[in-house]
Amino acid sequence: MRIRHTLTVAVAAVLAVAGCGGQDAPRAAESTAAPTAQDTSAVAQPPSPAPMATASAAPACGDELLASLTVRQRLAQLLNVGVTGTADALEAVRSEQIGGIFVGSWTDVSMLANREIPQVTAASRLPLMVTIDEEGGRVSRVGALLGPDPSARVTAQTMTVEETYRMALERGRELRELGVTVDFAPDVDVSSQPDDAVIGDRSFSADPQVVVQYAGAYARGLRDAGILPVLKHFPGHGSASGDSHTGAVTAPPLDQLQQVDLVPYRELVDSGVAVMLGHLDVPGLTEGVPASISPQAVQLLRSGTGYGAPPFDGVVFTDDLSGMRAITDTYDITEAVQAALAAGVDQALWLSTDDVPRVLDHLEQAVATGELPAARVDDAVRTVARAKGALDC
Repeated sequence: MRIRHTLTVAVAAVLAVAGCGGQDAPRAAESTAAPTAQDTSAVAQPPSPAPMATASAAPACGDELLASLTVRQRLAQLLNVGVTGTADALEAVRSEQIGGIFVGSWTDVSMLANREIPQVTAASRLPLMVTIDEEGGRVSRVGALLGPDPSARVTAQTMTVEETYRMALERGRELRELGVTVDFAPDVDVSSQPDDAVIGDRSFSADPQVVVQYAGAYARGLRDAGILPVLKHFPGHGSASGDSHTGAVTAPPLDQLQQVDLVPYRELVDSGVAVMLGHLDVPGLTEGVPASISPQAVQLLRSGTGYGAPPFDGVVFTDDLSGMRAITDTYDITEAVQAALAAGVDQALWLSTDDVPRVLDHLEQAVATGELPAARVDDAVRTVARAKGALDC
């Protein structure tokens, strides 16, 4: 294993190491077979030689990296937290070495405009994920700085697939120049909602195949620019009832999602992307628990077998855990983060650095008691480290 100190998400590295499958590398085979007894008839055989000492097993992928981190530092790598500006981000990274920062609508734009993100990444021991919501249309954090891009719906109605790719490539290069490494886009929800609905014009189309074509092109453009694209909101928000910002949301039953909402994931999860889980209760799958903290939802995504998709070994993000009532009406931030990580998520996302120490205290205790298995934490750290270019195995 080689640990690299890069300051960007190397998406090409994600593609190159996909064969690791998010699991430990197999241990070297040990010679344990005893010598085979021969047919001796009446003739005595010499005693078998004592077995030779076996070589120690080769270290698994990521063992060296994990050994260099305390339990708290490993847990911190699984947090992606919104920041108000450069000073706030620097404090969180220096004090707790969190794995990622989130640039939100409330973040001081000078952090981007003045190219201050490199100051923050320089304070991180490992490469830092710098994430943003930049879909175009009404969900844009850099439109005022870089100029607007159209919404997904307008894009599909007015542009070709190739033009969409070139637009995403250009915006991706601009984001990289600002220091961003991960974009929570494209939205692959399949929806015919009115433009101003919770998904609405954030969806490319009510036709899943149109979503596949345009979202696939958009993701490819970001990836070719060196930005990790994140498909959202698994397993599908386009036909769900309600808005998870304001309360609980119920999606159609799993068998219906398989026909429409899950189609883009089926086609695109093996294209070098990450995935964000929505706060969606799915009858027949999550049974009253939001998908973002549901082991069943994560297993569906990871295995792919429940909806005919290839296995997924990339990074799994939650949607925001601190500012959306589908979560906050029931869970404290400490409980929500623990539940998400225990369910199999790799990056717990929320909006403020204020609770980082309290969350880490809580998670350390959960690991100590076994409520949050240490092996689960280590697997997530490996997955995140690969995506950030800190592991090449």
